[in-house]
Amino acid sequence: MIRLPLNQPPEHSGDRPDRRLRRTLSSNTPTRVPLPPVSSRCQADGVPLARRAPGFRTPALLAALTLLAACTSVPLPPWTPGAARAVPGQVVAPASRGAPASPAQPAAGTPADVQTFPVLPGGISGGPPAAPPTTRADEPVPYGPAVQARFPPPSVTYSTPGLQSGRNTFTSQSEMHNWLADQAAAAARQTGLKSALLSIGNSQDRQPIEALVLTRAGSTDPGTLQASGKPTVMLVGQQHGDEPAGSEALLVVARELSQGLLQPLLQRINVIIVPRMNPDGAASGQRATRSGLDLNRDHLLLATPEAQALARLARDYRPSVVVDAHEYTAAGRFLQKFGAVQRFDALLQYTTTANTPEFLTRADEEWYRRPLLTALKAQGLSTEWYYTTSADLADKKVSMGGVQPDTGRNVYGLKNAVSLLVETRGVGLGRLDIQRRVHTQVTAISSVLASTAQRAGELGQLLPYLEKDISARACRDEAVVQAGPTPGRHDLVMLDPETGADKVVPVDWDSSLSLKTIKARVRPCGYWLAGNATAAVERLRLHGVQVMRVSEAGTVLGDSYREVSRTTSERPDVRGPLAAPSPIINAQVSLVRGVYDVPRNSYYVPLNQPLGNLLLAALEPDTPSSFFANAVLQDLQGTVRVMTEPNVKLEAVP
Repeated sequence: MIRLPLNQPPEHSGDRPDRRLRRTLSSNTPTRVPLPPVSSRCQADGVPLARRAPGFRTPALLAALTLLAACTSVPLPPWTPGAARAVPGQVVAPASRGAPASPAQPAAGTPADVQTFPVLPGGISGGPPAAPPTTRADEPVPYGPAVQARFPPPSVTYSTPGLQSGRNTFTSQSEMHNWLADQAAAAARQTGLKSALLSIGNSQDRQPIEALVLTRAGSTDPGTLQASGKPTVMLVGQQHGDEPAGSEALLVVARELSQGLLQPLLQRINVIIVPRMNPDGAASGQRATRSGLDLNRDHLLLATPEAQALARLARDYRPSVVVDAHEYTAAGRFLQKFGAVQRFDALLQYTTTANTPEFLTRADEEWYRRPLLTALKAQGLSTEWYYTTSADLADKKVSMGGVQPDTGRNVYGLKNAVSLLVETRGVGLGRLDIQRRVHTQVTAISSVLASTAQRAGELGQLLPYLEKDISARACRDEAVVQAGPTPGRHDLVMLDPETGADKVVPVDWDSSLSLKTIKARVRPCGYWLAGNATAAVERLRLHGVQVMRVSEAGTVLGDSYREVSRTTSERPDVRGPLAAPSPIINAQVSLVRGVYDVPRNSYYVPLNQPLGNLLLAALEPDTPSSFFANAVLQDLQGTVRVMTEPNVKLEAVP
């Protein structure tokens, strides 16, 4: 069983099996393949470190990290979640800008090392803020005035094109382009600040998808940002078209980074902002893309041009931190199932999928989620772990965010980034409470940016360490092929729709913080793919995976897949079945060891690379999210798990 940290202090975390603590590096370079070298396996007194740290409690963890830092070529930073980090140019709300002084102060009991951010004023030109937009008369309110009283407007008003008083629609595509262009131009006028407005792709209706890059590096190209040594944060909004608050909030954040209160953070970090990933859904007010696919379930398969555009951007810029801004249903099926309304301003979660590095999960929890809780609390905003329920009214189970490697939150974790989901209560509300929803997103995103600036040095050590560690696990360690959540019970706090009082609803609860192993296998050295696997190769390369071509025919020792049984079904998800072009293949397989011919112009994908965990999710065929189950790979016989370093001549696919 894989256990991820719960919302408890580190000293109360549950013990982990010894093998899950193994953090050792070894030379694992395939024959004739120039892959990145890694240092030798690290032992102390001849005993592997995995057997010297029997649990995951803080003293054992610190001891293991100290030993690892002393003997690996990429030192892991000391784990010091309580140590304060000074941020050059720490943001303070200037009195002349009209920001209230009191919300900028930490709440009572706030730890000294947690930086809370001031409320950002709605305007930056010195004019009065816009009046709060109101709900249209033809938009039914899904609850009574007592519930509405639980969500008062924030003390400031945000101003974007879509938040102007009297508007019935949110920011349009043309307005968004002009806004981002204005922020890029404003940033370019600042001394030492570089900006670029990138067209990263088009939607299925040929609407542009744009990203704003802000940095103090010498230029905005990917190589310069990577060479700057500063972590890059990628902020993504409106993957679902009916979730506008994240998009509007990112326009506010773009302005404050380019010419406002957040700009000093660019001394320590680079930022990429993609306010709207699903323009077609936004135009029609629907969750899905034009083709009916859920964009936020397409980050492994990359079937849509929108997901491909974001993957290409991430491949080139390699963000250290990714924030995915969403909204969740406030009433709807929750009111129908439980007779109650959602209570929380923000639902938060980080990566919870098989093979997520444990040290990355600790960074998610200790460096990011805990400061997020403090920042939101300081603004009087309530929080809970992210959870959802299916559209089936007879199904009363509530699930935390899914564990499948298909959402942005999970896939970017498998790409070794701190990956965070922020969901505000908004689906089904129209413009109701839009200022509070945007305020929640701005507060959360500002906290993440501040945490990244505070932890820039540690991230610069931790993430390269994880990449080396994952590369070194090829050919030896056991990997989880498929995992599931742990069922239990939970007292979910909701609101009575009439009185507005808290209503405790006991529910069946699938926890993503503790994963059950369903299938596990020894990691191969890599995967051989047949020469006709061009679609799979193209999508792997979009992710940034290194793929090799066999330049001279040879043989490999490996395991092929023998299909034992097969069924087809709709693709499963915690919300219910997902729309897909065709049913997925649910194959049960056994492994057949043998020596296999590998012809010229077929492919070899080594696991000795930083995206090894992503490769497991894509290429092990008997899981619902895999390339084979979703027909990216057509034939089981076209894949072999290569179990020793291949002694064949290979060349990189350009």
